[in-house]
Amino acid sequence: MLLKLVRKSGGCDDTLEKQIEHDVTELGKRGIRAIAVAKTTSIGATDKDDVWQMMGLLTFLDPPRPDTKETVRLAKENGVAVKMITGDHLLIAKETSRCLDMGGIIQTAEGLPLLDPETKAKPANLGRDHGDKFLAADGFAQTYPEHKYLIVEGLRELGYRVGMTGDGVNDSPALKRADVGIAVFGATDAAKAAADIVLTQPGLSTIVDAILIARRIWCRVRSFLTYRIAATLQLLCFFFIAVFAFRPDEYMPEDWQHDPEFMDTKAWPPFFHMPVLMLMLITLLNDGTLITIGYDFAVAPRTPPIWNMRFLFSMAFVQAFVAMISSVNLLYILLHSWDDNSMMRKMGLGGLSYGKITTSIYLKVSVSDFMTLFSARAGGDWFFQVKPAPILMCGAMFAVSCSTCFAMFWPKSYPDGIQTEGLERSPPYMLQVFVWSWSLGWWLVEDAAKVLCRWIVHKYNIFDINNSGVMVLTDSAEKLQQKMRIESENPSAGHH
Repeated sequence: MLLKLVRKSGGCDDTLEKQIEHDVTELGKRGIRAIAVAKTTSIGATDKDDVWQMMGLLTFLDPPRPDTKETVRLAKENGVAVKMITGDHLLIAKETSRCLDMGGIIQTAEGLPLLDPETKAKPANLGRDHGDKFLAADGFAQTYPEHKYLIVEGLRELGYRVGMTGDGVNDSPALKRADVGIAVFGATDAAKAAADIVLTQPGLSTIVDAILIARRIWCRVRSFLTYRIAATLQLLCFFFIAVFAFRPDEYMPEDWQHDPEFMDTKAWPPFFHMPVLMLMLITLLNDGTLITIGYDFAVAPRTPPIWNMRFLFSMAFVQAFVAMISSVNLLYILLHSWDDNSMMRKMGLGGLSYGKITTSIYLKVSVSDFMTLFSARAGGDWFFQVKPAPILMCGAMFAVSCSTCFAMFWPKSYPDGIQTEGLERSPPYMLQVFVWSWSLGWWLVEDAAKVLCRWIVHKYNIFDINNSGVMVLTDSAEKLQQKMRIESENPSAGHH
């Protein structure tokens, strides 16, 4: 504008104008802003007769902070697409993008949508009509505040979660509309009011830290939900099947009242159930251990995590199903302990009292629940691939030790009319070793089934599980990006 005014007043010829444009362009290529300075020389009685004379150029350099390039690199490394939206000149934006390794496809605001002049409403089908351009470009220069707002809104319409950083009043609309608006250190009051997060120290590296912390929290919540669903399904399904599928009184010796080896003085119940006290102990110890998962180690995923509840339920169901099957099989084996050729007889553990059967199932269910926690917290990986936190290990060891001691030294009694007896109260004395071995063996099967389930789901993209949350270009956006890259490398190509 100033150059046009100077030329109109006669204070600038063609040679000087070309020289100024050349200098401004060269400075812009180096990321330096330039402001023209002129003064008037009065030659008449009115201002209209004044002649403007060019005095020179004032240059301003606003380089990125030293940590910005590393922040951009780490964000991309963690699956976050980074785009630049600035009001600066295109040349300055390209130089800044080059310095930060943000990509060379920087577009001007030409062709970007605007708000309706009268209603101030966004264009209809914003994401559909302009989404390819928003996705393909690495950044936009010479933009107005409404451009920033509409770019953010267009990416949100495409289904992406958008974070926006800014410091000025012109960034406020976009900060307000973004899923996460971040006002940087030294931002204006308007930007702070519109943002969700306000940085209190210079630099952007905190943003990557926040992303990784959030992802670790997400991992802990996922572990909590997976374990809680798996443990609940295991208990409900097992007791449901046990109640209707087994009649303990049918597994007693035929002449049990006169059998010298049979130690029980009462007939076994017509259906299997456990004392409420034992169920409460299982729940109490499990919940106490589960609290420690909030302090567990968690590895942040390398891509933005997405809640896929169908996949989460399927993983929890697989773990619960294996644990439930192992408990049902153990109950079946224990009830057959009086058969002559039974598995328990062959191991020297035959002829169990009903109280020991009840206590053995209590120990099995408790141990399986605790082991399921270590499997669930690892996600789809093997349990040994994700190191547990010391507090989680201590909590689990304490709970397992309590359950084992309860099972071993439980007094012979009849809570809720159900016979119970500690595993160490009478022979055989190695029953707890068998129950523990059975639980650990089936836990390895459970963990393997979980890993296999994840492999199958990922291989065939069941539940759309391979949607990692990373920005993916559509075919039309890829073609547009190739066209933009050619025009960016050879600006004259876009004008033929």
